Amino acid sequence: MKKLENKLKTSPQLPLISVMTALGLLSLAAFLVSLSFGRYGIPLPQLMQILFGKLFGLTPTWPDTLEKVLFNVRIPRILCAMMVGAALAGSGAAYQGVFKNPMVSPDILGASAGAGFGAAFAILNNYNIIGIELTAFLFGIAAVALTYFLGQAIGRNMNAVLILVLTGMVVQSLFAAFTSVIKYEADPNNKLPEITFWLMGGLTSSTQKQVWMMIFPILTGLAILFLLRWKINILSFGDEEAKALGIDTLKIRVILIMASTLLTSAAIAISGMIGWVGLIIPHLARLIVGPNYKVLLPASVLMGAVFLLLVDDVARTVLVTEIPLSILTAIIGAPFFIYLLFKGRSSWE
Repeated sequence: MKKLENKLKTSPQLPLISVMTALGLLSLAAFLVSLSFGRYGIPLPQLMQILFGKLFGLTPTWPDTLEKVLFNVRIPRILCAMMVGAALAGSGAAYQGVFKNPMVSPDILGASAGAGFGAAFAILNNYNIIGIELTAFLFGIAAVALTYFLGQAIGRNMNAVLILVLTGMVVQSLFAAFTSVIKYEADPNNKLPEITFWLMGGLTSSTQKQVWMMIFPILTGLAILFLLRWKINILSFGDEEAKALGIDTLKIRVILIMASTLLTSAAIAISGMIGWVGLIIPHLARLIVGPNYKVLLPASVLMGAVFLLLVDDVARTVLVTEIPLSILTAIIGAPFFIYLLFKGRSSWE
């Protein structure tokens, strides 16, 4: 126990209030900039006039087109981007702590591939948004459970971390193959384009209805992680320490995995497949605030929200046609992952 306390005390870095204040201000700034930024630009003074006018019920003195763009298109999309980024980063940070492996993410363990297959199956069968989310959640849970139990069965007396990663890659490939079967069977003039575009990731179809429908599962998943984040500290240090403190490691792991997979599947239901966020953002947060999940988890959530919002700003403005988010996150994430491979475990220890 003393070793755990020393590790957390000597982890750098900044107090929780300072970190959260800085990240909160950064999130607010990114939100306001994104509101005014786009193909249909809205100057910041006019943006504030519209927002305050709607808030206090003032008589409109601005074009009706600006109001429709702002409230029907831009705000729902920005909120969706922030929710998806927060969900993916929070689940990625939790996975890394639960499995004691800084290289773990929802992508590597198969949660994204499983949830992706579930959503593609739901789209093929004309499910509504609730059906898509529920199916994605169930298959995401199934994929992670399959990875974990296969890793436990195969990894006895072996390198558990390596076996877990390799097993996750196999499960990910398996569900990706199932998704390919769905695409092969889909109507090429109707369902196939919808599934293919969705798999590439994007927030083009974000609506107010999606925002309201996704708030509950995302807040539920994040609330569970926040309430249990001190136990992630203990799990990340080892099962023996956790059991010595009376922690039921199996029960806590199951709860944390389900909450993280709920976040992943809810994010996928909104945006499709977006990789790398759950891997690189927790590492960036760890470099700033250290490995203590009391600060690391909320920092990861806020950084994930800002990161994906800024990536989405680039995706919808840099070219004439919108760039799928998975392309941009891979361009950023792949070099960062190579850096992590060179650096090894030093950032974790």
